[in-house]
Amino acid sequence: MDQRDRRARVAVAGAYLVQGFCFAALLTQVGVLQEKFGFSDGELSLVLLAVPVVAGIGSVVAGLLSARLGSSPVLRAGGPGVCGAIVLVGLSAEQWELFGALALVGLFLGIVDATMNMQGVAVERRYGRPVLNSFHAVWSVGAILGALATAGTARLGWSVAASLGAVALVGAILAAFAGPAQLRRAEESTDLPAGTGPAIPWRPIVLVGVAMMLMFIADSAVSNWSAVFLDHALSASTSVAALGLAAYQATMLVGRTAGDRIVRRFGPVGVVSVGGVVGGLGLGLVAAAPSPAVGVAGFAVVGLGLSLVVPQSFAAAGRLDPAGTGVAIARVNLFNYAGFVVGAGLIGVVAESASLRLAFVVPAVLAAGIAALAPSFRTRSPEQPVPVAPATVPQL
Repeated sequence: MDQRDRRARVAVAGAYLVQGFCFAALLTQVGVLQEKFGFSDGELSLVLLAVPVVAGIGSVVAGLLSARLGSSPVLRAGGPGVCGAIVLVGLSAEQWELFGALALVGLFLGIVDATMNMQGVAVERRYGRPVLNSFHAVWSVGAILGALATAGTARLGWSVAASLGAVALVGAILAAFAGPAQLRRAEESTDLPAGTGPAIPWRPIVLVGVAMMLMFIADSAVSNWSAVFLDHALSASTSVAALGLAAYQATMLVGRTAGDRIVRRFGPVGVVSVGGVVGGLGLGLVAAAPSPAVGVAGFAVVGLGLSLVVPQSFAAAGRLDPAGTGVAIARVNLFNYAGFVVGAGLIGVVAESASLRLAFVVPAVLAAGIAALAPSFRTRSPEQPVPVAPATVPQL
């Protein structure tokens, strides 16, 4: 670890900050956009599906381009792309304009999600100890600031376009400053010659990915529906409704800030198992909340419980890719969007047919699957031999 590694760590953290800031600022405007365009809960779920579906395409594109160019050039293009896309969402006056803008948001989100985690895993590899949780903690800082930006601009009476425009301007400036110090292609790869690394196995990727998908079903429920739930089910104001996501991200930050030390002490299996149980309990509290204050508290418990699942998913994928190609990370990242697709659609369908309260019971039950899949996070490089017990000599 040297000065170059420290500079790279700060630069990569900047990319996480911008992504969280822009994403949360957009999500906390979902309720306003629903009212502006007259969507029902079911129609809104279909609109929200567009973002993760296209983001999956963006993740695949990022994997292909990063294998050729390295992840930094792709990330440096994707960050400002996210900023520009959320501006277009704010400026949309017709439904078709909104759909096109959200498709662009999804494409650039997928590109940035994959490449910033490629950079994060590369920095962790250079450090030689867990640091990936700290990057996701910075993402949570950005998300908190994005949610608070929505709450603040709502109190000032700003339009959606003005609010998202201000967020995008700040994000683009930060992305421009962070880009130059990111790891170059030669710096993020290992000494293994191209094409000579071990094959990346699918089975552990699928197991880790399914746990990640279940986490993102819960995350989708909170991110896409927390403001709507607090507004419609608990009669909260727009500024108070935005605090649900802010509380969720605040406790995410608390968990991720201490996450690297917790993982070193208890291991990834323990933290993922306990986190799944706590996250499920928090979602149950949200579903039963009698007031906005209790609802916000429930979202806070969910954030604390699920805070380490995502960084540990990418860390596990990184251990499966000793050559540092980014392929395993891009594959696991697809489950991120699968969770968002399932979550957005599932919550919308249950909300439309039953109620928003019952809709939050579903991810509460599914969170138990995260705990069940926790042992799959004990991954190792495919080039590492499987431990074999020493042979015993039969006694005559």
